[in-house]
Amino acid sequence: MSKDNIQDVVRKSLERYFKDLGEQQPTNVYEMVVFTVEKPILEAVMARADGNQSQAAEMLGINRNTLRKKLQQHGLL
Repeated sequence: MSKDNIQDVVRKSLERYFKDLGEQQPTNVYEMVVFTVEKPILEAVMARADGNQSQAAEMLGINRNTLRKKLQQHGLL
């Protein structure tokens, strides 16, 4: 799946989300989307890195401590 395909999936999902909201005002959309996509990203990268947090952090371009915090937030540790 290319970057463009992923962007299309996110765009279409948000369009459906807004449609489902109807007249309700959306709130915290950015935080909701980031938190929603973050867990599968972490799961996939950790699997690719065979559980090696240092390698996964490098793949993600984040600090290992930041990765650990995110893994804990998503119940992956």
